[in-house]
Amino acid sequence: MRPENCNENFLRLPQVLTIIPISKSAWWQGCKEGRFPKPVKPGPRTSVWRSSDIAALIKQLSLQSVQEENTEARK
Repeated sequence: MRPENCNENFLRLPQVLTIIPISKSAWWQGCKEGRFPKPVKPGPRTSVWRSSDIAALIKQLSLQSVQEENTEARK
């Protein structure tokens, strides 16, 4: 493990989906397409996501939402 990851928190898929309320299949498709963060694989059958990656995703989605609202308001 790299030193910068020592204090990192990790989230399992059910935890991620309570924060980003979409279906499992939509989440995995988004990961595959690069819209959502790729998982970290600590074991062959385990996937986790860095909490910092999920926080960055939320910020990105919020900014997109604000930009879309501003675009709609200008029409």
